[in-house]
Amino acid sequence: MITIKDLLNKIKWDKRENPAEYTIFYFDRILKKLILLPYTKIKRIEGSFMVLDNEEETNIPLHRVRKMAKKDIVVWERK
Repeated sequence: MITIKDLLNKIKWDKRENPAEYTIFYFDRILKKLILLPYTKIKRIEGSFMVLDNEEETNIPLHRVRKMAKKDIVVWERK
């Protein structure tokens, strides 16, 4: 199975992919629930974190990503 980091990079760099079609579901440990995040909110992948593009840079550890969907179809899920 492909790692989440490899999948995120593939979506970013593969010309055949449209990042706007992807949604990331990550676990927020403060809110204790899954948060939906459009792929387009990712500013960059840095080490084992995704850095979000908002007023302040927010780092989300990649191990908190639970699944990814493309057009509402799950294409990757952490077991």
